[in-house]
Amino acid sequence: MHAPAITSKQFALEFPHRESLGREDFLVARCNAEAVALIDSWPNWPYFGICIYGPEGCGKTHLANVFATNVARLTEHPYKVPSIRAEQISLPLIRKNFEEHKCLIIENLENLSDQESLFHIYNLFRDEGGNILFTANTAPARLPITLPDLRSRLNILPAIEIKTPDNDLLSALLIKLFDDRQITPSPEVINYMLNNMQRSFSYARRLVEEIDNISLERKHAITISIVKEAISVLDTPAQGFLF
Repeated sequence: MHAPAITSKQFALEFPHRESLGREDFLVARCNAEAVALIDSWPNWPYFGICIYGPEGCGKTHLANVFATNVARLTEHPYKVPSIRAEQISLPLIRKNFEEHKCLIIENLENLSDQESLFHIYNLFRDEGGNILFTANTAPARLPITLPDLRSRLNILPAIEIKTPDNDLLSALLIKLFDDRQITPSPEVINYMLNNMQRSFSYARRLVEEIDNISLERKHAITISIVKEAISVLDTPAQGFLF
């Protein structure tokens, strides 16, 4: 079943947004509002640590930067919150810097390899008044954690999912991605994209990029035919692993 038609008037959707890292704004909608509210509530979190999870490109890293900005704004002696990917965790380094940095961002929790180090980091921040923001592609309870003590600790973290975007958010995102490239697509083009694309943030970004590339190569305005070609390129088996 095709999605309802999107008219030009519907393009005027007003989504609240947050200051972003780089040129993008963070669009807030039903699929991510709960995660945004939890990030914004720091330092009044329900627990010392929280986890934001969802698919690639849904805005987890963007929200992590919002968290870092909030900490700098609300802290008496502002500092940049350290951010580390889970696969690169270093217990000695984090212990050394803990007195200066009581907040920490750990991204890509699904790629964790050193479970023992994370266990000790978790206990350090919990027991000594720190805060950790985790990001992951799935809920902590579904991660393949084999260390029992760490698994039980991660399972009690408040975890908020960023859900699949709805038509309103996807249309606003597509228009913004085109606008970043000084392109104003027709309502028909946006409507066709919504009805035929994979429904994810990362796919939307890749699709707009591919459409722009084809349009520039052909020196032709963006049409439904160009959109069809771009979708065909992205949906080939060689491209599938990206999403």
